[in-house]
Amino acid sequence: MNVHLAYGRDGLAVDLPATTDVLTARFTPGVPDEAGALRAALRNPIASLPLAAKVKPGDKVVICHSDITRATPNDRIMPVLVAELEAAGIARADITLLNALGTHRPQTDAELRMMLGDAIVDNYRCLQHDAFDDANLVALGTTSFGNAVRVNRLLAEADVKILTGFIEPHFFAGFSGGPKGVLPALAGQESVLTNHGRTMIAHPKATWGSTQGNPIWEEMCEAALMAKPTLLLNVTLNAHKQITGVFAGDLLAAHKQGTEFVRQSAMVPVREPYDIVLTTNSGYPLDQNLYQCVKGMSAAKEIVRKGGTIIMAGACYDGLPDHGRYAELLTTGGSPQGILDLIAQPGFSAQDQWQVQVQAQIQLHADVYVYSDGLSDQQIERALFKPCRDLAATIACLQEKYGPNPRICVLPEGPQTIAYLS
Repeated sequence: MNVHLAYGRDGLAVDLPATTDVLTARFTPGVPDEAGALRAALRNPIASLPLAAKVKPGDKVVICHSDITRATPNDRIMPVLVAELEAAGIARADITLLNALGTHRPQTDAELRMMLGDAIVDNYRCLQHDAFDDANLVALGTTSFGNAVRVNRLLAEADVKILTGFIEPHFFAGFSGGPKGVLPALAGQESVLTNHGRTMIAHPKATWGSTQGNPIWEEMCEAALMAKPTLLLNVTLNAHKQITGVFAGDLLAAHKQGTEFVRQSAMVPVREPYDIVLTTNSGYPLDQNLYQCVKGMSAAKEIVRKGGTIIMAGACYDGLPDHGRYAELLTTGGSPQGILDLIAQPGFSAQDQWQVQVQAQIQLHADVYVYSDGLSDQQIERALFKPCRDLAATIACLQEKYGPNPRICVLPEGPQTIAYLS
């Protein structure tokens, strides 16, 4: 059978055995009028006064938006949001858009324009968070987990704080969106490191679709509430990147409604584990680098048997990447177990350790092959994976390895679909 994979910007066709199970999320059509749905949500928010009732002329407004590694349709959200603010009496000069980078690299001007649109970049103040700049971080307090919280100064000092983003299942925070818009998105590096620390990542509740009892998500909520957000504006998307739902209002109440909406469409039960799982990272922009593709591998791990094989198809045109410490930590660790031993050393703390920890846990469970036009075999091997240059041929070889009638599955939309053993 021929299956279309979400891969890069254009997708990838692959011929798979006829017995392959194809798992996708329940398709939800996009709303017929995206701008109208956004306006309606801002005017009738969840457990909150309307946006216009929460602002007044002279207020300094900060709109926090996700970066280029996320599929949030910022270019469709921002024009509606700023128009509603200006209609409520907020001067254009009092509106700042803040790129919530977490510990990721800053965007170029061209990337910002692609994300936000020329009209926003040319007419509004657009700044980028820096998790490593002490002068632009403000202490908010300490969480119940004993970790200090510092956030972006501009956010902390704003009169009106609007968190935007989109909701999808997340491999250790349960779901994206909501409180993730503050921690890690606008936090200092040390707050990110403690929230994404070794024991937090290893917690059994720190996984797909899990919020209550998940220490990572619960601390994110504490930190976000410390920042006193004025309004949350999150959307949900389908495989075509169309907006399927808009969830605006109180941080926790609106996010909860959004996560339940996603849970109904994205979570797919399966009866028993597979020998081979082919997955993606949902295509561009989520498969820009191998670091991000660990999410797609994590989705596959949920349903692959111990000793089975995961094949990741990700474009990775941004490389491993070279920025951050992901590649360095993989080299230093040298093996999946070596990585876990490295980060378990007393006092060890490093940016990106959470990603290599999850990767190591996956690789100790199953073999992982990587198919990527953006990476050389040497780069793939440097990242401790096995190179794959022909998906169909690799699967054919694995069929021989696992004997007659191996169970094979494909997640063509990657972590947009979260399968689980029922």
